[in-house]
Amino acid sequence: MAAFFGLIVNPYMTSSIAAPANARLTTEQRVQALLAKMTLAEKIGQMSQLNASDGHAPDYLGDDLRAGRIGSVLNVVDVDVVNELQRIAVEESRLGIPLMVGRDVIHGFKTVMPIPLGQAATWNPDIVEANARAAALEAATTGVNWTFAPMIDISRDARWGRIAESLGEDAFLASELAAAMVRGYQGEDLSAKGSIAACAKHFAGYGASESGRDYATTNIPENELRNVYLPPFKSAVDAGVVTLMASFSDLDGVPATANEFLMRQVLREEWQFDGFVVSDWNSVRQLSVHGLTANDRDAAFEAATAGVDMEMAGDAYISHLEALVSEGRVDIETIDTAAANILRAKFRLGLFEHPYTDPADLPPIASKEALQTAKNAALQSVVMLKNDHDTLPLNAETMSSIALIGPLADAPYEQLGTWIFDGDPELSVTPMHAIHSLVGHELDVRYVRAMKNSRSRASEAFDEAVEIASDSDVAVLFLGEESILSGEAHSRADISLPGDQAELVRRIRATGKPVIAVILAGRPLTLTNIVDQVDAILFAWHPGTMGGPAIADLLFGVESPSGKLPATFPRMVGQIPIYYNQKNTGKPPTPDTVVHIDDIDAHAPQLSTGMTAFHLDAGYTPLFPFGHGLSYASFEYGDIRVSVEEIGLGETVTISAELTNSGDVAAEEVVQLYVRDLVGNVTRPVRELKGFRRVRVEPGQTVRVEFDLHTDDLAFYGRNMTLMTEPGEFHAWIGGSSDAELRTEFRIAASK
Repeated sequence: MAAFFGLIVNPYMTSSIAAPANARLTTEQRVQALLAKMTLAEKIGQMSQLNASDGHAPDYLGDDLRAGRIGSVLNVVDVDVVNELQRIAVEESRLGIPLMVGRDVIHGFKTVMPIPLGQAATWNPDIVEANARAAALEAATTGVNWTFAPMIDISRDARWGRIAESLGEDAFLASELAAAMVRGYQGEDLSAKGSIAACAKHFAGYGASESGRDYATTNIPENELRNVYLPPFKSAVDAGVVTLMASFSDLDGVPATANEFLMRQVLREEWQFDGFVVSDWNSVRQLSVHGLTANDRDAAFEAATAGVDMEMAGDAYISHLEALVSEGRVDIETIDTAAANILRAKFRLGLFEHPYTDPADLPPIASKEALQTAKNAALQSVVMLKNDHDTLPLNAETMSSIALIGPLADAPYEQLGTWIFDGDPELSVTPMHAIHSLVGHELDVRYVRAMKNSRSRASEAFDEAVEIASDSDVAVLFLGEESILSGEAHSRADISLPGDQAELVRRIRATGKPVIAVILAGRPLTLTNIVDQVDAILFAWHPGTMGGPAIADLLFGVESPSGKLPATFPRMVGQIPIYYNQKNTGKPPTPDTVVHIDDIDAHAPQLSTGMTAFHLDAGYTPLFPFGHGLSYASFEYGDIRVSVEEIGLGETVTISAELTNSGDVAAEEVVQLYVRDLVGNVTRPVRELKGFRRVRVEPGQTVRVEFDLHTDDLAFYGRNMTLMTEPGEFHAWIGGSSDAELRTEFRIAASK
């Protein structure tokens, strides 16, 4: 190993590119100098990424590395193997170009943070950045220098399994958190030890897959694409993200992997992105499966021409691009641009100077800091959906026993969630163990699993669960879905609690004891069939390694819940898509226009007059709205103000409100600002999130929370697809959810 950390002896690197004598060269000069020395085959080699997880990778990749036919590998996390691959690339190839080493480090490495959707529920960019930083430091110990995260697809359909990896339904929240995640992975200095390249994915529109089916078609009008689905990617680019990944899905008939509008017009021309784009796994060859191309050669042509710089886990580029250039179908400038984009990223990462990894240079796995970061994230991610009769927090001093029931109370692996290739379940602290540690010396803590897993239809153990609940002061049910039920290719048509969990709730409710549901899941669930059967609900997502201690602290009031929903919870699956920032329509629903299906008389006449946009069997409101989340404090909003009633274009208005904690405990509240543009040249949403802030308020304290809103913050893409802010009337709300009622108004003047 020691030899890996010495000087690099490749003659090209020491004399032409990486030598201190050439430190005056800019990154771009170094890129062009290296590019000028490369053969066409070597340039195409940089555009190829291969899987290195099968067997001893240096044995079967060595010859291609020496020939310069590989620019990146993925899925190898053995530092000795990574260093050997790098040694072959930098010391035995003609030009000594180091490798990008990719891995899906989605929400932690060995130490697992809450799933990204849970992180979004923190509404805390600092927490999200810290999570990504901890993950980067751990992953870097293995030689990984590139993660395929953040996943920032706007997700309005909870049936889609990958909503678990997303940052929710709102473009503003996702944009703020996307930038934070990029900063966390890449650090202040991308070339520093422990910094790894981020990859914003999936560009673009993947979250709009029809029916929530993974990989399915997406049909998104350009106005909707620009106003909803693209802003998080623009935010990631502005934050300096090094790479983007093309989506598997098509977009209005053109798969993203071959979509020149996305890759060239939007990304390169409009946003001036100078990193590189990688395909998703084998998605270049899948262009033929889509039906866009007839064969791999045509697929390579379409993807390269569109602007996909690197092919992941396929061989269409390496097999066909050289011939396509010789035939004149692909311009050499296209190849040069792609290779330059990849080299630029490698220089920025400092790989030419430091291609090898010494784990001793980085913090240990599962460090005290990483575990505390994971617990902080879990604490702020849990959303208290309901708390009737102040059932929570529990008071160990007034109780003698507690029943812990359910398949997810003591499931170390399941609490980690989806997409945790490297997550270590042995590090997990489960809710059962954490509750024992916290109050086991005061209470009789009784546990029964009740179900083999969340999908079980066997109820043999329900009698035992009922018995311990009957003999305890309170029953806490740990429900939800296992990690395998969400994530890639794990979409669900029915998003209610699986198996016989609802029947378990009913049986425990019949004991007459207080019932608390702690739900671990990778998506919003339809909870209509249990919401009235429990006294309180803590929605904990899949909370990661330290989910247990966080849940225990929240149950017993060591901390107050402060998470807020990053996605709307429907009453039933038929309401999907349901999201807070919908359009008003020409016939918006109101409470007095809704008719329930059970109230319709037989032989009633069919009318259109007075009818509005709602479902006869579900109404028009969700079960829980976007931004919702309760606290052990009692928060009251009042005295909303605007600094001025009218501003001109280019000016700023300050919108503020008073927040009072009238309760008995100190707590944090996520204060949210929503705005509506009443008239636009395209229809505008009924509300849009424009600001949020975490505020800690002591009992009896009143604070004024202010938001500065510039007219640029109110810009949108109009009919001609240009970004614009229109003069006119605006409504603004400040409150604790998207249902905030405290409203004020202001105006942007046409000229002032």
